[in-house]
Amino acid sequence: MSDVEAESLYVVATPIGNLADMSVRAIEVLKDVDVIAAEDTRHSGHLLQHYSIMTPTVSLHEHNEKQRSELLLSRLQRGESVALISDAGTPLISDPGYRLVSLVREHGINVVPVPGCCALVAALSASGLASDRFSFEGFLPSKQAARKQALENLKNETRTMIFYESPRRLNNSLSDMGIVFGRERRACLAREMTKLHETIITRPLVELQSWVESDSNQQRGECVVLVEGNRIEKDATEEEVDRVLAILLNDLPVKRAAAITASLLTVSKNKAYEQALKLQHN
Repeated sequence: MSDVEAESLYVVATPIGNLADMSVRAIEVLKDVDVIAAEDTRHSGHLLQHYSIMTPTVSLHEHNEKQRSELLLSRLQRGESVALISDAGTPLISDPGYRLVSLVREHGINVVPVPGCCALVAALSASGLASDRFSFEGFLPSKQAARKQALENLKNETRTMIFYESPRRLNNSLSDMGIVFGRERRACLAREMTKLHETIITRPLVELQSWVESDSNQQRGECVVLVEGNRIEKDATEEEVDRVLAILLNDLPVKRAAAITASLLTVSKNKAYEQALKLQHN
């Protein structure tokens, strides 16, 4: 049995494709709450039927979330328990639910996460790109000018960037990413994850975009695009440069010491040479 409590909102993650990814706890919570708020009750009906979950459902989507949140709040205040689910994955991640969660927390009502599938986390875990620091950027603008501007704003982002993308815009978005971020920047397309035609491939943007463009099958289904962060190398500090130069100048001429310092540290030969001259005259 689950430990569903009265006057509590449960944010429940559901599978992103493979129904076997549904957690035991999620099933028990959905069976025991008083009502389930679903993004699309018809879509979620297949999942609920599969697990013999008979709990009543109400819709909560981007067009009715404000009004429906007030109604669900009143039910919670009467002591009922509510579960929130989206069409797939973790609610609120590019899905409705923010207004509801924010509203009920403002009224001091308990919000309980029931974790599980999340497309961006699943994609990151299998991409081969750096996972220690990342940023989730959601969907890019549909218009090219606005999309390019959004990408320009991220040009110097050093974290791995994660985007959700429509299959209709996938090819154009990859092309724009190559233009803005550079054709050799590594990226990953994670498509139809956990489903029959799952594809997870990491290549330089120019190769990834060319592959997608040449295969229309890769422009279908649910798409997550991950892009490697910009590897900006900070210039070495003057103190670091001076420390290396001081050692080398004991045995080498200025020009040679400067060249070796430049090859060891992130500093230009000219700057290293200038600092070497200053050290030599001190």
